[in-house]
Amino acid sequence: MESPVFGITPSARLRPSPFYEATLAEGVTAFTTYNHMLMPTSYGYPEEEYWRLLKGVSQWDVACERQVQLKGPDAGRLAQLLSPRDLNNCRVGQGKYVPLCNHAGVLINDPILLKRDDDLYWLSIADSNIWFWARAIAAERGLKVEVSEPDVSPLAVQGPKAEDVVASIFGEWVRGLKYFWFRDTEIEGIPVTVARSGWSKQGGFELYLMDGTRGAELWNIVKEAGKGWGIGPGNPSFCERVESGLLSYGGDTDEATNPFEVRLGKYVDLQVSDDVIGIEALRRVQAAGPRRHQLGVVLDGEEPTRLGFNWHPIASNGQRVGALTNCVWSYRLKKNIGFALISTSCVAGERVEVLKDGDATGGTLQELPFL
Repeated sequence: MESPVFGITPSARLRPSPFYEATLAEGVTAFTTYNHMLMPTSYGYPEEEYWRLLKGVSQWDVACERQVQLKGPDAGRLAQLLSPRDLNNCRVGQGKYVPLCNHAGVLINDPILLKRDDDLYWLSIADSNIWFWARAIAAERGLKVEVSEPDVSPLAVQGPKAEDVVASIFGEWVRGLKYFWFRDTEIEGIPVTVARSGWSKQGGFELYLMDGTRGAELWNIVKEAGKGWGIGPGNPSFCERVESGLLSYGGDTDEATNPFEVRLGKYVDLQVSDDVIGIEALRRVQAAGPRRHQLGVVLDGEEPTRLGFNWHPIASNGQRVGALTNCVWSYRLKKNIGFALISTSCVAGERVEVLKDGDATGGTLQELPFL
């Protein structure tokens, strides 16, 4: 029986990115939805795309990483209220990875904050409606700040050869950018912000396009510049991010997850002001100790498997102790690996069972990252 062929029904609720036509020309074969946008997830050759990221250079349409812009006299104040990470030392031109929490201390996003000026910040968000949240908090606190979504769409250039490609486009100065720092520039009249960042551990940059009408042009400039280094299309690699221990907000978190449970405690500064959203709850969690933590799981077996759409229960000595939140075949380890959100009573080295599709599969817990 042939597999069904699925299509995408156009809707005003689902926006294509400025790079959409370029990805079609590259032969994209699959998308997911993220922040009400289409994000490419495959060009038909997943292992080839993986090794390109690991050994060469790959360009990604990640325009779905939308920006929530805070602008006005109280922009810095709002940024700090939204995050339990101390932002006092954040300088113009610097980015910081910040958890955002609700009043109960539950993680609701984990964006990169970019300080563009003393009165202008971007939150480069994961998949949740932080625009609504930020606007509501600003109104409730009576702050003088405008919250909006600017015309800004990132294109990622990732991999060990990414720096050479980006330097060939913008100049040698990009080699001096520190991690998460950024600088405004342009190429052929196209305004971009160049940041050393990206959702991989292989190194690279994100080019924040600031004119959505010129996505195809920017894509093709990068493609042409990268030919000498074997550039090709790709996407945030599920396999690489699991091997590297990168958190996926909404995929590896649930409606009760706090930052301490998912290895984000180092980004929580408990001494920030009492009016920071969620800080009082986070202080209580830290004092009592989190009930869950995030570990890796190496599953038994020598054949690839998949997690599917749902988390799967993890048991120890016949008792449920947590869940497997992702699972992927590791091309480097030649094993099925994933993340466990699991009771703190469970430790690395412990044997567990994953209950999947009616069967129990053995596995061993380990610290993250895998590689």
